[in-house]
Amino acid sequence: MALYIGLMSGTSLDGVDGALADFDGSAVRTLAAAYLPFPPALRAELMALQAAGPDEIEREALAANQLATCYARCVADLLAQASLAPSAVRAVAVHGQTIRHRPELGFTRQTNNPALLAELCGIDVIADFRSRDIAAGGQGAPLVPAFHQALFGLAGQARVVANIGGIANISVLHSDGSVTGFDTGPGNVLMDGWIARHLGKEYDADGAWAASGTVITPLLQAMLTEPFFALPAPKSTGRDLFHMHWLDAHLAAFPGAAQADVQATLTQLTAVTLAQAIQRYGAQADAVYVCGGGACNGTLLRMLAAALDGKVTVASTDALGVAPNRVEALAFAWLGYRFSERLAGNLPAVTGAAGERILGALYPR
Repeated sequence: MALYIGLMSGTSLDGVDGALADFDGSAVRTLAAAYLPFPPALRAELMALQAAGPDEIEREALAANQLATCYARCVADLLAQASLAPSAVRAVAVHGQTIRHRPELGFTRQTNNPALLAELCGIDVIADFRSRDIAAGGQGAPLVPAFHQALFGLAGQARVVANIGGIANISVLHSDGSVTGFDTGPGNVLMDGWIARHLGKEYDADGAWAASGTVITPLLQAMLTEPFFALPAPKSTGRDLFHMHWLDAHLAAFPGAAQADVQATLTQLTAVTLAQAIQRYGAQADAVYVCGGGACNGTLLRMLAAALDGKVTVASTDALGVAPNRVEALAFAWLGYRFSERLAGNLPAVTGAAGERILGALYPR
């Protein structure tokens, strides 16, 4: 067996998704999956580190140590589920927590302490997957389209995989085997921020609050003027652009807007920007398969289907046999496997890098 653990904590900042997978054979086999929510204090600190602040070097280092501890707990959970010793796993592949993503300035920053994680779990750790692609002139993101092609690609059929985490991205799996992929804009990040501010909830379960409101069309149109949406691929983004101050700047022209109506409008923003990207690059895809937290938002999926004029099937990756909350963790397990085999992990056509590169850095146990 070729066993790898993938750990992913994304832009939503809710916790760690983990997957234990076997890459020995033609198909990826998932042996265990786990989710570990962040302690509230760690989540708050990671959120605060998204922007410049006092003493942030020390604060980031301390947060990285706490993060490594959370990762180690997730690894222990996966091993217990599968009744495996650490020695049975070749490597843990960990994304880290993005706190800055500025490829236009030549850097991206994923908070992490992979050396501590290797010490805590007694397994080789592979980390820092994005920086080599950026060094080669790429965006460093998204990295999942290569895995989407390996896992979900079907010869002669065009499919789109839409990953809706804090930020949304698409992988267009063309019928000729080529792949297009890029970030489309906000996924859950603005919706989560708005409901946290007004209802104290981490997310809008099934989009129920959004469903109770009405889309504010002028606000939606104003937000759609954001230049990022019109940029050609390759492109990537994050909380550096789409944050609550960005939203507040747009809301200043709509004083007194009903809170539920704003939530409905933010949900529609995610749906419309995804749909526009799919219509522009999707090459008449037969279906759109959604993964990430957004796959659990029924209102968002209905809005996405409507924005696609009802002409494309919209379903979660469950329809392809993979739970939507496992896809990204599995993708990083796959990237760890690719690193170990000295195989490229990026797609230059997606990231804009000068060529294929082996992604990651090894921290031996």
